[in-house]
Amino acid sequence: MNTDRIYLVLVPLLRRSVVRRARRRQEAFQAEPSSPGRVVFLGDSITQRGDWEALFPELATLNRGIDGDTTQDVLARLDGAIDRPLAVNLLIGTNDLHTDKELKDPAGIVARLERIIAGIHGRAPGAMVFVNSMMPRTAFFAPRIRALNERFRDVAERTGCVYVDLWPALADDAGALRKQYTFDNLHLSPAGYDAWSEVLRPVLAPFARTATTEKDN
Repeated sequence: MNTDRIYLVLVPLLRRSVVRRARRRQEAFQAEPSSPGRVVFLGDSITQRGDWEALFPELATLNRGIDGDTTQDVLARLDGAIDRPLAVNLLIGTNDLHTDKELKDPAGIVARLERIIAGIHGRAPGAMVFVNSMMPRTAFFAPRIRALNERFRDVAERTGCVYVDLWPALADDAGALRKQYTFDNLHLSPAGYDAWSEVLRPVLAPFARTATTEKDN
């Protein structure tokens, strides 16, 4: 079954309910006390569903993923997501591929990514930003995602970010998300989160001691 073809039809039909849930989650973020000095995980449902405290017990983490978010959505909610972080781990873009025609345009996706990075830098000048490559899905989207990831890498290098290439760890020979890492060819299984966290662990390691100190205080 080509799930990505199904998502192309199904996701736009569900967009209204997704937006309502996203608004409620943003309101919950706003009601939380200030939490500076953390590693912020920013993105869509793939980020939201990660148990970052369990995956990185050595870090003070903050989950700012929202189910269904596109690059446009993240750009619009940066004020509620960025609160004096130590670092920001950004994974975004996959939902742009099955929304409206304007959002699917690769040049637009890349331009919004660059604006997100500029917005993070403006709100948290000292924070390191980790730009994760878009994850593989089915082979149907593989050429598009590979092409976008090359442009994501370029944006990360030009803007002083660290590019995190997830493709070697998560993709099979056909360019699809490995079966043991997913249950629907899009979202990650526990094994998928373990694989992602192992790629992230070396680049996040410098923040462990500082983050742990902040958490203990």
